[in-house]
Amino acid sequence: MLRNIVRTSGTIIRPMIYGSLSPHRNQFILPKTNSAYVLTKRNVGLKHVKDDPAYAGTMAEVKDEIMARLGLEAGYSPIPKHRDHLLKYEPKASDLEPRSMQDSFTSAILPLSSDKVLQDRYVAFLGHVRLGRLMEDMDMFAVWVCHQHVKLNNLPEGVPLPYTFVTILVDKITFTNFRTKATEDIRLSGHVSWVGKSSMEIVVWLEQMENGVWHKITKALFLMAARNATNTGPAPVNSIKPATEEEKKILDGGTMRKQRRQLLQASSIFKAEPNDYEQSLMYELFKRTTPQATMELNLRVLPPNCRWMSESFVTNTIASFPENRNAHNKVFGGFLMRNASEISWVCANIYCKTAKPKMEHICDISFEKPVSVNSFIKMTAYVVYTEVNYLQIMTVADIIDSVTGDQLTSNVFYYTFSASEQVPEVLPRSYHETMWYIQGRRKFKYALGLE
Repeated sequence: MLRNIVRTSGTIIRPMIYGSLSPHRNQFILPKTNSAYVLTKRNVGLKHVKDDPAYAGTMAEVKDEIMARLGLEAGYSPIPKHRDHLLKYEPKASDLEPRSMQDSFTSAILPLSSDKVLQDRYVAFLGHVRLGRLMEDMDMFAVWVCHQHVKLNNLPEGVPLPYTFVTILVDKITFTNFRTKATEDIRLSGHVSWVGKSSMEIVVWLEQMENGVWHKITKALFLMAARNATNTGPAPVNSIKPATEEEKKILDGGTMRKQRRQLLQASSIFKAEPNDYEQSLMYELFKRTTPQATMELNLRVLPPNCRWMSESFVTNTIASFPENRNAHNKVFGGFLMRNASEISWVCANIYCKTAKPKMEHICDISFEKPVSVNSFIKMTAYVVYTEVNYLQIMTVADIIDSVTGDQLTSNVFYYTFSASEQVPEVLPRSYHETMWYIQGRRKFKYALGLE
């Protein structure tokens, strides 16, 4: 159960798992062992941000700059712009000089305080900021950080960057208890924290200005892949040469996080059978939902204050449009993240009813298949696990073939919500649902640091 979780004013206090470059200044902050996740508050005005050499502009300006660097032009064409001629500029790994983490540090602003049109796009019905919109921006910003890290000394002037950057996964994200407002500026900042041969781990912060102080909203890890100009193969990236001891510790932590991700993927319920404890739990679930008075096959009984998993879901089918495309007419990952976050929030609200839910964690987001810009996308959010006042939601994005009706899963998302009071317990009715229940429990325990 949740007896060991420390709570302060309704906020779960999580330990910091790795050090990272401070978004307030070009210094590294390394946590002490078992130190608390503490909001860093510093009086920093917007003028100071714009004077910072790491400041890249507004997110709209960042998007325009990314397009310019890739040689892309505004306007949609069913056939993406030809980029084969850039393949000859792809560097060899030996030609790329090492970079420090400070080299990639950058920041950008969502000017909500001054842009009324932007406010309308970001505001939720109670006046706070739509988290789905912020996830969309964080994905775009992670691409921008990749641009800051990759440096080709031999690239002729005027030649677009011969790369494509795609999101592989988003790691554990924890939200603070700060209540966002759609009328105050939001700052994104981040840097590269680890690199492989063609992959980069990006740490991204979100903060909001209130009364002259930046308040932390969340911090996320994005694992990005560097692809060649035509997105047909991997492309090498600059290695990291730590500039300080702090950078070295962060880089070593990145290697540990990579190993942890590989372990989690290998231990998925879809790849590894339940352990001894989980098998005992499955048997207890079977006994609780099987009537004692009759042996009729497949007859199940629902205990008091419980709900069936098969009846605890929300689904929606959406069309993607060119507005949501990347350079190769594939659906931008941030668009999928936004829609998945918002349908998960809907599912949590419908399940909790009057006990209003708050998103606490995003355990992980995986990108399995690219989604064409003309696709129909079916998103289904399932409540797969509950514990006291928490519920774990698994959201599945399927690509629908409009001719055959076939479905192919492109993404799976896991969200942890807390409610203001205890929620009904969700229970599986079939073996398949029981596997989802076990997987949801694993994700829940991992998100809260209980296992």
